[in-house]
Amino acid sequence: MTERKFTGKHALAIFVGAFTVIISVNLLLAYSAVKTFPGLEVKNSYVASQNFNERLQEQRALGWEVRAETKGGLLILHITDATGAPVQVAELQAVVGRATHVKDDFSPEFTFDGIAYATPAALGKGNWNIRLVARDHAGAEFAQRVPLYVKG
Repeated sequence: MTERKFTGKHALAIFVGAFTVIISVNLLLAYSAVKTFPGLEVKNSYVASQNFNERLQEQRALGWEVRAETKGGLLILHITDATGAPVQVAELQAVVGRATHVKDDFSPEFTFDGIAYATPAALGKGNWNIRLVARDHAGAEFAQRVPLYVKG
């Protein structure tokens, strides 16, 4: 039986193989991250920041709380005031989608039933975000991202 020697060629092959795997995995992860990035939240962050404090105070003065749930094929939004009473807003816009990509995004039409806002929605299991913008009857804006986890 002849004994095999560990030569420089073996060390080079292991070195090149290890770095090929590392670089390949990094490239794959970078490609996946860029491919699934949904885009910018605002076009110009500096301009958006100029009235942030005023909008935040206006929104906090409303005292609204938002909670989302799914039940019986419906997506339900509970918007309540500081006392816990349901709020009927003057205007409600929402975009429902995954946190990681925009492929499944949709803008539902909610209807108010006196207690909550509901819309038919077949959401798959996993994490969802509801990007909500509502206005009260005086025109004050309430904007919030409402996370929702749907169990499978």
